[in-house]
Amino acid sequence: MARVLTAILLLGALLCGSLYLDDPSVDADIVIINSNDAFTLDPQRMSYLHDFRLGYALYQGLVVWDTDDYSVQPGVAETWYVSDDGKTYRFELSKSARWSNGELVTSHDFVFSFRRLLLPDSVADYSNLMFAIEGSEAFYNWRAAQTAAFADAEHPSGNDAQQLWRETLLRFRDTVGVTAIDDNILEIRLERPTSYFLDLLCFAVCCPVHRPTVEGWPTDETAKRRASGGWHQVDPPLFDTCQWVALNPDTGKLEQRHDWARPGRLVGNGPYILSRWRYKRDMLLEVNPHFHQPDILCNDSVLILTIEDANTRILAYESGIGDWVTDVGVEYQSDMLAERACYLEHHAEKLETLLDAGLSKIEALAQLPLPEDGERRNIQPIPAFAVDFYSFNCRDTLADGRSNPFADARVRRAFVQAIDREAIVRDVTRLNEPVMTTLIPPGSIAGYDSPGGLMHDADAARAELENAGWADRNNDGLIENEMGRTFPTVEILWTPSLPRYKWISLDLKNQWERALGVEVKLRPVDTKFYREDLRRGNFMIARGRWYGDYGDPTTFLDLNRCFDGNNDRGFCNDQVESLLDAAATETDNAQRMQLLAECERLVMNEHVPMLVLCQLVTLYMYDPAELVGISHHARLTQQLWRFEKRDTVVDAAPAQHTAKASIP
Repeated sequence: MARVLTAILLLGALLCGSLYLDDPSVDADIVIINSNDAFTLDPQRMSYLHDFRLGYALYQGLVVWDTDDYSVQPGVAETWYVSDDGKTYRFELSKSARWSNGELVTSHDFVFSFRRLLLPDSVADYSNLMFAIEGSEAFYNWRAAQTAAFADAEHPSGNDAQQLWRETLLRFRDTVGVTAIDDNILEIRLERPTSYFLDLLCFAVCCPVHRPTVEGWPTDETAKRRASGGWHQVDPPLFDTCQWVALNPDTGKLEQRHDWARPGRLVGNGPYILSRWRYKRDMLLEVNPHFHQPDILCNDSVLILTIEDANTRILAYESGIGDWVTDVGVEYQSDMLAERACYLEHHAEKLETLLDAGLSKIEALAQLPLPEDGERRNIQPIPAFAVDFYSFNCRDTLADGRSNPFADARVRRAFVQAIDREAIVRDVTRLNEPVMTTLIPPGSIAGYDSPGGLMHDADAARAELENAGWADRNNDGLIENEMGRTFPTVEILWTPSLPRYKWISLDLKNQWERALGVEVKLRPVDTKFYREDLRRGNFMIARGRWYGDYGDPTTFLDLNRCFDGNNDRGFCNDQVESLLDAAATETDNAQRMQLLAECERLVMNEHVPMLVLCQLVTLYMYDPAELVGISHHARLTQQLWRFEKRDTVVDAAPAQHTAKASIP
């Protein structure tokens, strides 16, 4: 496919220009083209990759990743100490770290933010990520139980809710291992040694938020806070005087509004401030003048365009409107990759010379000549620390009250074994992604080997259905139960914003109907409503994908925890819980990996709450000869402050830290 639809590029340029750059005052250093707008700018509630990208731009945690090798580098913490038993971490915060309103960042900001993350009231997807912290899981469960009991009781006034809240604050202070030793020293105590704990702390959900901003404290409190040395030195205002947070007198829960995360209101401590946000149109980030590490910044502004249509995204890029398309997503991806292959073959000899000289592949690409007709250099495929799958609803009943056939693991196994994954990556996606029968990308975690999963076997699939009581009893081509009722029409929930899932879903429909004798229909839902349907269990089968958050098997396996915030399937199994619990306390790494491998076998061979299809391959669209700073690491974290146009590249000072062996 020559270049991309050359005949309509001019039309695309005019369309994109009028829709997305209608404000002539916008003159950003870097322009990014996204497929979706942000779901939330509240770091504790983030769950999607593009939200995390914004989290790392607007906030900064105690420590951050070096996205080249995922080593841990200083963030707000200048240095840290670890006790000899690996259970106590003490962080010394930079005294120059400030919020974007000029106030100091202190250890109290982190205590408040960890408390938000660990409150079930916050409905955070990643609360359990911090259950390694001493007392955190017990606190979370206590608060959930207390508010559940409170909602069932009768309450004459809101005073009871206030009393429960005071008890909650005291319990967190007295039982959870997060303590502000002073304004600049934060101590975190763990239930058990956790080798990847620093890696967890780099995650966006651990970034701090500014309490007066998040809660909407009265503006007349600002001068008092600053004069006294910070918000933690003054009594917090009553809930009924706060703009964005309230205590529900009927449920006892803290209720958060998110209007604070808007331009002109959001106060962050990261490299950028939020200058503009026009929903589903664009977002402008500009340098935070109070950011304490200005030497690491390679640009002054980033404009993020939201273009939901995949073809329009490509047209916008090809027209010169953007520098990086984060999600290519078009149906002709395979053609684009073929053009890239032609380019690499054309320059194979020079490329090999550059690689032999020690250049990375992406730097070598930047040194090659411009592509000719029928060639392409601006598509970059990256095998990701991620999997593509379809979730089964494992609950006993569906959202409308009907009995759920997928509550039976035999039915789920049948639907998994009926699928030919190789045919999907060869003929449907045409990207030839590595197919997977288990959950964790092979070879992605040192010292860990996944077991074998369920392979394509149509005969075994039909046998599983018969064992579950479903067979074609009247020779009409459809399966029925013993009472003669036809297997319920299977719905596949998918999102039209990603064409990939339209074609995969259609192929799954065809394979299941052909192999199993069931009726299947597709239910396309806008991305925002799709997420709500997942939360409510309003689906039978739903498309999904998962990007690992940290370098350990549990970043995938914890999706199967009964109460994990990302367990949309409603799957729960005592054996799985026991294996994950045992692995969490196992100090011998080899034995721990064996426990986790057995857990993965149990999940993917016996209970199969999801149909895993393949390892995801992410396609970025940018020209390495024009833009630098994009990480090609499989974990796909991007730090926008590293991005720079090739003709303006300067050396940024690398961050340094010292980590001592034990707490003095």
